[in-house]
Amino acid sequence: MIMPKLYGYMRVSTKEQNEERQKVALINAGVPENMIYMDKLSGKDFERPQYQKLIKKLDKNSVLFVKSIDRLGRNYIDLNEQWRIITKEKGADIVVIDMPLLDTRREKNLLGTLISDIVLALLSYVAESERINIKQRQAEGIAIAKANGVKFGRPRMPIPDNFYELRQEWRSGKISMKEAAKECNMPIGSFYSRAVRIEKEVAKCAD
Repeated sequence: MIMPKLYGYMRVSTKEQNEERQKVALINAGVPENMIYMDKLSGKDFERPQYQKLIKKLDKNSVLFVKSIDRLGRNYIDLNEQWRIITKEKGADIVVIDMPLLDTRREKNLLGTLISDIVLALLSYVAESERINIKQRQAEGIAIAKANGVKFGRPRMPIPDNFYELRQEWRSGKISMKEAAKECNMPIGSFYSRAVRIEKEVAKCAD
């Protein structure tokens, strides 16, 4: 009897810290550490280098383990399509550790396939809905904060005391912009953008 090849896939975003938790779960499920593939990207789509490399290795003698369905992906349509590719086109099995019903090695009949498909559809829908809700809550929070006067982004550096004088000398052609920026201890781009902004504000006040 040919022993199946066990693969593991894990995904973390750059802000998440659950990398070790996923790895431990995969190893405890029997996946060799050197057969675990990981991407540090969001789950919005499947354009991930390690995932694409893993998919090419899968065949009918492969079993792919993931800790939870959202580690595989969060996009409802794409997630269902990838599930179809892995199980139908590649002929591989998938095991979702946190959801025992999503184990295609069990019940290799019509009923088992139907149950897996229903559970997958429900979970992937919930995963995408949560992603959309998080983005909506973030947008609403930012809008409320802005309405309350909260400023986002890095605060502007204070203007040096000699800025206005050197700006005038630059505009009158006495010194170059590079020299003026250097004297102000500012990058050229920052000096120029700050000068233009101030001149626009002055012109607006004069209207």
